[in-house]
Amino acid sequence: MSSDKGQWLSALAFFFASQNREMRWLLIVLLLLHSAIAHAQEQRQRVGLVLSGGGARGLSHVGVLKVLEQQRIPIDAIAGTSMGAIVGGLYASGMSADELDKAFRAIEWETVFARRVDRQHLSQRRKEEDFEISPVIELGVHEGELRTPVAAASSRGLETLLRRYTLPVRGVREFDQLPIPFRAVATDLETGAAVVLERGDLALALRSSMSVPGVFPPTEMDGHILGDGGLVNNVPVDVARAMGVDVLIVVNIGTPLAGREALRSAVGITAQMINILTEQNVQRSLAQLGERDLLITPPLGSFSSSDFERGRQAIDIGEQGARALIDQLQSYSVSEERYAQWRTEHPKRRLPEATIGYVAFEGTTLTNPARFAAQLESQPGKRFDVDRAERDARTLAASGDYLRADYQLVSHEGSDGLVFDLEDKPWGPNYLRIGLDLSTDFDGRGSFTLKLSHNRHWLTPAGTEWRNRLQIGAVPLVFTELYHPLNWTIGLSNDWFVAGYAGADRMRGTLYGADGNELARYVRSTARAGVDLGQPWGRFGELRIGLSAQQVRARPTLIAAGLTTSASTVNEAEVGLRVAAVIDQLDFANFPTRGYRAIGEVAIGEGRGNGRFQRLDASAMAVTTVGSHTFGLYGLARGASSQQSSGIGRFELGGFHQLSGYRDGQLIGNYVLLGRASWYMRLPYTPAVGRAFFVGATAEAGNAWISQQELRDGSLRTGMSLFFGADTGFGPLYLALTHAPRGQTGVVLFLGRP
Repeated sequence: MSSDKGQWLSALAFFFASQNREMRWLLIVLLLLHSAIAHAQEQRQRVGLVLSGGGARGLSHVGVLKVLEQQRIPIDAIAGTSMGAIVGGLYASGMSADELDKAFRAIEWETVFARRVDRQHLSQRRKEEDFEISPVIELGVHEGELRTPVAAASSRGLETLLRRYTLPVRGVREFDQLPIPFRAVATDLETGAAVVLERGDLALALRSSMSVPGVFPPTEMDGHILGDGGLVNNVPVDVARAMGVDVLIVVNIGTPLAGREALRSAVGITAQMINILTEQNVQRSLAQLGERDLLITPPLGSFSSSDFERGRQAIDIGEQGARALIDQLQSYSVSEERYAQWRTEHPKRRLPEATIGYVAFEGTTLTNPARFAAQLESQPGKRFDVDRAERDARTLAASGDYLRADYQLVSHEGSDGLVFDLEDKPWGPNYLRIGLDLSTDFDGRGSFTLKLSHNRHWLTPAGTEWRNRLQIGAVPLVFTELYHPLNWTIGLSNDWFVAGYAGADRMRGTLYGADGNELARYVRSTARAGVDLGQPWGRFGELRIGLSAQQVRARPTLIAAGLTTSASTVNEAEVGLRVAAVIDQLDFANFPTRGYRAIGEVAIGEGRGNGRFQRLDASAMAVTTVGSHTFGLYGLARGASSQQSSGIGRFELGGFHQLSGYRDGQLIGNYVLLGRASWYMRLPYTPAVGRAFFVGATAEAGNAWISQQELRDGSLRTGMSLFFGADTGFGPLYLALTHAPRGQTGVVLFLGRP
């Protein structure tokens, strides 16, 4: 500006000094022309940025943004779809390319897309269900209709990330008021029309644009049920053009069509159909580009839309693709001074500072989340803290009742409030799970058990639950429990509960001689009932104390000729006091990689048929992972006093992982000890329905004794196994080679918990 002023002063001096009229007019024309050129330079061309959808491929947008910043290209408007909407929306909110790069490289995507909250954070009731039946397949009954989940993955982790990163612009409701005007594209799943999101909750808008059908559940905004925008407008050129820009920089990272080899399954054909529909709208959008627009197509090759674990590589590929067009990009560049001015117009983001005036819950019609209000870390009068708010949202999600558990920091009438936005699972509140136990030793012995569970949540506003379980097959079982929170606060603890339960089971077993030959077969029936007063230990476990009654009847059904070992009928009834405790911090119920779990139960009382009785049942395990190798230790101790003399004891030992190399239940007694050391390693493959494949091995030692005298004098037996395993939707699956020095060498196929 100072040089322009000097030029004007010099021109004026020359004007008055000149005596030539033509020269004076020529000077005026030149000055006006100079001014027009300078004004045109001031009015630089407005640049719009279009970022397409493409799942994990969309992380390459971050690399493109890094190059745009390095080339000093100011962006005046952004339109994005799906992952392009997420990257573009966060950039429009004020995050720099380097901040996006750092954030996305640090994300553990497996956790973000997990089906539910990390297991360590679940309540003990939810954890217990994992050991009964695999949690992978969950059905529900709603209003008398059998329903299935609406998505394969949970969006909770993604929503948490988006909420955290958009907090600095929480007060912005019109996206034109963001540091960079922004639009996101979604699909109205009822009409099939494109929906351009230009106002409202930015985090929810970004999440709505990336509602991949069948992967993430749809969202609802302004009365629309929204799905992924890529279905109708994956490269929203028209949307960006309508924002009043002069030129467009378009980044297309859509997934290319698969080859013939991918069309050999229903899943592959379905994915190809979606890609075909998407590619058609992509080509229509690209046909709208003009000569002044620039198209960037990062060389992603076979990079999949689900390859989030390769996210860092995608960012690097995006940067590589943009650098290949440096010459064309330079035409959009501005001077350092002009770019610095543009940056100052986008102030640095700051997290909100607020004091929570109130805590509220919205969105749910089936539950009463206010019951958990006293257990949340965020309380009225406290300063808002994003980490606390996220932990509270996770606590609510851990109940297993919600499709979404989000939060918003809102301002109303001069007060800041923390509002938890909850969406009920459309297949609740009656939840069904199906499990299967199957085993064979490939020598004519096998068993089969079908397991069904039903859990009715929120029978009362206090959170009463009714749990039922049914087994059909080798081990028939029925069980029911009514669980009622008391909402007591005693000392430093709260949320005490009372639970009443009843159940019965029956199993068939075989008595074996020392040489492994069958001596007799028997049936044991057990019935139990009781009532407990208990207290949850937060996410660590729970304690119960109560009265219990148990009836045990065991009778031989077939006895070998000449059998001298006693195998008489056992009939015992017990009534007494029961104390049980559990601590569970395993990350997975099957094939855990870290954590620990300990269970203990002690019962004492009077019994019919065996006088005064004592019963102990305790087990503990600890798991750790070093690199790709997981190591675990497990111990089991069981004991039950009995006044009746019989060869049919209370407990069995033997079978895969229960002393491998011995037959199922081959060792029987009233006292049992078992120790197991295990190693396994996750393989780089994923089953179609399940978590992972593994290879591993175990070394085991233990035994069973009828009397305390045998326990004191007895010795331990050993066994071992080498296995291939998979964590499937029906439970853990093993194919194993087993061996015991005093038992057998064999091969077993086992589906279920050993």
